[in-house]
Amino acid sequence: MASSVFSDSSSPAAARLLPLSVRSRTSQFQRSISIAWRPLDLSAIRSTVSPRRSLSASAAVAMTTETSAKVIDGKAVAKQIKDEIAGEIVRMKDGIGIVPGLAVILVGSRKDSQTYVRNKKKACEAVGIKSYEANLPEDSTEEEVLKNIARFNDDPSVHGILVQLPLPRHMNEEKILNAVSIEKDVDGFHPLNIGRLAMQGRDPLFVPCTPKGCMELLHTYGVEIKGKRAVVIGRSNIVGMPAALLLQKANATISMVHSNTRNPEEITRQADIIISAAGVANLVRGSWIKPGAVVIDVGINPVDDAESPRGYRLVGDVCYEEACKVASAITPVPGGVGPMTIAMLLSNTLSSAKRIHDFK
Repeated sequence: MASSVFSDSSSPAAARLLPLSVRSRTSQFQRSISIAWRPLDLSAIRSTVSPRRSLSASAAVAMTTETSAKVIDGKAVAKQIKDEIAGEIVRMKDGIGIVPGLAVILVGSRKDSQTYVRNKKKACEAVGIKSYEANLPEDSTEEEVLKNIARFNDDPSVHGILVQLPLPRHMNEEKILNAVSIEKDVDGFHPLNIGRLAMQGRDPLFVPCTPKGCMELLHTYGVEIKGKRAVVIGRSNIVGMPAALLLQKANATISMVHSNTRNPEEITRQADIIISAAGVANLVRGSWIKPGAVVIDVGINPVDDAESPRGYRLVGDVCYEEACKVASAITPVPGGVGPMTIAMLLSNTLSSAKRIHDFK
């Protein structure tokens, strides 16, 4: 059965903005935070720079039964967001002399991790965010990593901190991630952030980047969420669970499909909106999709391809060739959610700098 192959997590390439789930006890949080808790307003779940961003009217997505799906262009939306962020950074620099800073800690020499860090650095440079790095050898001690985190925690020029995962096996991942200050946790995975996201009438300090990017695409393309049925495939802390919470905040009716779900096809077929973050190539077939549904594919999965110079190609969780004949709109892989994840990281970093320096 299909449900038996779920991994309940998106590919690391799709959602590298892996959780910086920091201090788990409220008392620790209260001692560590040095700024007033002014959470992000989720009355409309938007990026920090353009609350009214939308594409042309012709790009708006209706819940119809078109035979050819509209492509939801994450690359184009991300570019627009980055342009707006760049403008806000110039305004901030001119107004108060502050430039947002993002620090990344990389331990070891994994090629994929190095690529992710390099891409983040390029994205920061493109919008004017100052990039900081701590590159440590594979055999570094936990104490060395913690010292670097403490250094960035105390550095007023750093407004966001990421610890690149996975860490070497000899390190206690939870201990290291818990050392990141809540006000610089731009991944948005602190237990208090997630807890506030789950509660009515409460908003988190930061929204997790990949789910936030998914929601931004839905809003930008004019997809109606209120009152619609939404299915999230995969229940990871990185994407699935916070995506479901965000959809619920937007007044959708939510179902989650995971590794223990019986008849996942039947449940998914009821959805007006599908967000898939299972990390399984081509899991969702055209027959799973209700005609006219909107599909957000978070998965990035390598599959063998002898014709590709790399020997493989990237596909999503959704069988695109089948889904595009049934859905009204769909994100491509690559070029859909991936660019939005980095754009939301930049957005959260800007939001952090604005909050810390009380810049409107």
